[in-house]
Amino acid sequence: MEMTGKSLEAFTEAAAAFAKELRPKADGATLITLSGELGAGKTAFVKAAARALGVKEDITSPTFVLLKAYALPQGNAFGRLVHIDAYRLESGEELAPLRFDEYMNDAANLIMLEWPEKLADTLPAPAMRIGIEALPDSMRKITYG
Repeated sequence: MEMTGKSLEAFTEAAAAFAKELRPKADGATLITLSGELGAGKTAFVKAAARALGVKEDITSPTFVLLKAYALPQGNAFGRLVHIDAYRLESGEELAPLRFDEYMNDAANLIMLEWPEKLADTLPAPAMRIGIEALPDSMRKITYG
């Protein structure tokens, strides 16, 4: 499926609608991967999804800390949002110190991981792959698959 947002507001609404439709897997965390060039809007997508799920904290890119986890309020299908930015990683082996396997084994976790291509050697199959492309005039193309 593909969607082109004609404004930042449309992009934000698409991310929020996506987040509200997600349901946990029975056998572990729900992994969503986000691909796109620098500045395409991966973190903006996660931020909009987090807001839709009720996160009140300021959502910023975890580029330097690599992982940020947010408790989700009662009433959500998930208990925690885990945001990972793999831009600075060179292989999936570098996920171990972040307790990635522990996060993946918990069905209450929604994991949104940016730059999955950096971890192709060890990353499990995601529940959904999202591609984001920046277009002229601040438009964004979002591809779901």
